[in-house]
Amino acid sequence: MTKNNQLLQLAQHLFAQRNAKAPNSHFDSVSPQSMEQAIAVQQMMAGLNGHIAGWKCLVPQANGDLIVAPILQPAERGGQCSIIPSVKDDQVLALIEPEIAFILGQDIEPHRSYTNAEIDQAISATHMALELIQNRFAGDVQPSFYQKLADGLSNQGVYIGPEIDKSVAFAAGQVDVVVTDNTSPNTPQSFAGKHPCDLPPLPVYWMINYLAQLGIKLNAGQAIITGSYCGVVKVLMETEINIEYRGIGQFDVKFVDALA
Repeated sequence: MTKNNQLLQLAQHLFAQRNAKAPNSHFDSVSPQSMEQAIAVQQMMAGLNGHIAGWKCLVPQANGDLIVAPILQPAERGGQCSIIPSVKDDQVLALIEPEIAFILGQDIEPHRSYTNAEIDQAISATHMALELIQNRFAGDVQPSFYQKLADGLSNQGVYIGPEIDKSVAFAAGQVDVVVTDNTSPNTPQSFAGKHPCDLPPLPVYWMINYLAQLGIKLNAGQAIITGSYCGVVKVLMETEINIEYRGIGQFDVKFVDALA
């Protein structure tokens, strides 16, 4: 079996885990051994899915790791958000990361380089957003970075919240985030939020040029998220949750089981 066929087998396995109630992305037959192989598996999964709704990314890490992965599930919007919950110790929780989404207003063609100004022009809107998190590696085995990258870096989707002014989004290096269960408003989760890459658009600039060099086209309408202000936040399912970015905006959303 060729290496390409082995990677396709891995992609098929990982893709199946995305809708499994008890996912296990460990795959003994083959493991990606490089950034290129991991991203090839991501693209194979996108082909199996039929479309890419968006991307998650950070700037390149100090240890050399590159954080970039396609978002396969269509973006969630409105007062209700479908999510595959995390179940641990009989608790059923939604795992979310408060972020900012940059919406592409035009296609980004591959095999060329883009200036920051050109990328700014290509962004048609910015929104409050939530990355929807799903740990698909079960058991005690610790996956390698390339395994996690191929699997999509725990992403299961994105929720697009209210639109915010682009000038505010581009400068939002620090944002205090308050997450409140509206049935228990006296016990909010409060965070002194700081963007992991200093400013939210910086990963967009890097990722667009990186993917263009790989020959990957980005399409108008895709949402790019660039890192959580406060890591993973755990909230209850089936209850109205208020998400506030202090000084920017807020919204209410209820998380419902996507597999129910």
